Amino acid sequence: MPKVKTKSSVKKRFKITATGKVKAGPGMKRHNLSARTTKAKRTNRRMQVLTPMDARTVKSWAPYGLD
Repeated sequence: MPKVKTKSSVKKRFKITATGKVKAGPGMKRHNLSARTTKAKRTNRRMQVLTPMDARTVKSWAPYGLD
């Protein structure tokens, strides 16, 4: 069987924790930040854990995990 390719965008945007959860950086942080509240900008600082359905999709894009 040939190897399955990993999507390059997944390598850049996601991390998989030791317990198998998938973490992603927040969206909506590049421009037009003056329109967002201070609370919204503050809660977007850290990486966020994806829902189990989204995590399953991301893991299918990275079949051998992310290093």
